[in-house]
Amino acid sequence: MSVVQANMHPLDNYLRTERLPHVWCSGCGIGTVLGAYLRAMKNIGMDPEKTIMVSGIGCTGRAAGYVKMDSFHTTHGRPIPFAVGIKAARPDLNVTVFSGDGDLFAIGGNHIIHAARRNADITVITINNFIYGMTGGQLAPTTPETGITTTSPYGNVESPFNLAGLVAVSGASYVARWTSLHVRRLEKSIEKALKKRGFSFVEVLSPCPTAYGRRNRMRDPVDMLKYFQEHAVVKHHINPLEGVIEPDKDFIVGEFLDAEEEPTFEDKLWEMTKKEFLYTSQAERTAWILEHRRHLETLSKIISGRGER
Repeated sequence: MSVVQANMHPLDNYLRTERLPHVWCSGCGIGTVLGAYLRAMKNIGMDPEKTIMVSGIGCTGRAAGYVKMDSFHTTHGRPIPFAVGIKAARPDLNVTVFSGDGDLFAIGGNHIIHAARRNADITVITINNFIYGMTGGQLAPTTPETGITTTSPYGNVESPFNLAGLVAVSGASYVARWTSLHVRRLEKSIEKALKKRGFSFVEVLSPCPTAYGRRNRMRDPVDMLKYFQEHAVVKHHINPLEGVIEPDKDFIVGEFLDAEEEPTFEDKLWEMTKKEFLYTSQAERTAWILEHRRHLETLSKIISGRGER
C-alpha cells in the first residue's frame, strides 16, 4: 500500500495556520462553516489579496482572526456598517461579513436591515446557533420558543426572528439557509452568494453543544446533527416568510431568493459623486435617480407568493 504524504493543507493559503488550534469547542459548527466559505472562495478563484472579512463580537466573530486576508474584528453589532463603509470606499474589493445571530440581529439588527434595503454589495454569512454562546448562554433573537438559556431558565416566551424572511423583505438580492450538516450544498450556496452583485445573505444553523445543547437535551454534538438530519426539509424558491423555525418541527432549508441583479448602493453612490452628475440640472438628476431605482415591487410579488417560482 502506497502512502501519500501531504506537506500542505488545501486551505493553507487561506488560513493563518500559526494561530491554530482555534478556540471553538468540540462539536461546534463554526469551523465547518468557515471551511465551506474558504473552499467556496477557492472554487471560484476569489483572490484573498482583494478580499476582506469583517466580523463582530462572539464565537463566530473569532473567525476573522484565522483567515489569511485583511480582516476586521469590530465592536459588538457593528460589522455591517464597517463592511458597507469599506465597500463604498473600495468597490473593487470583495467584502464578506462573517458573524453570529446575536451580533447581527440583536444589537446589530438595525444595520442589517438597512444594508439589505440599500442593496449594499456585500455577502453576509450568519451562523445561527440559537444562543449567545461566548458571553454566557443568554437568550438570543433566534432562540426557539421553549428554549432553555441562562436568561430563560423556564423556557422562552418570545417569538424568534425568521432571519431569512426578515432579510428578504428588507430587500436582499440573494437569501439562503442551510445547516452545518449540509456542507456540500452550503459550499455551493456560498459560491453563488460571493458571485452575486448586491446584498447576499446565507444563514447557517449550527450546533452549540456547550451553551445551547447541554441545556436543551443535546449535550452530545451528534444529537443536534441528527436533529438537523431528521427535521431539515430542502425546498428552493419558497416564500421566505414561510421559513419559520419551530421547536421539534420540520424546518425548511434551501435557496429561498435569487433575484435579478439591480443597481447596488455602491453603483449609485459613485455615479452620484461624479462631476457630470453634480453639474446637471435638478430635473436631470431626478430622472437619473428614478431610472436607476430598485424595482422592489418584483421582490414583493415573489415574497407574497404571487411571483414566478
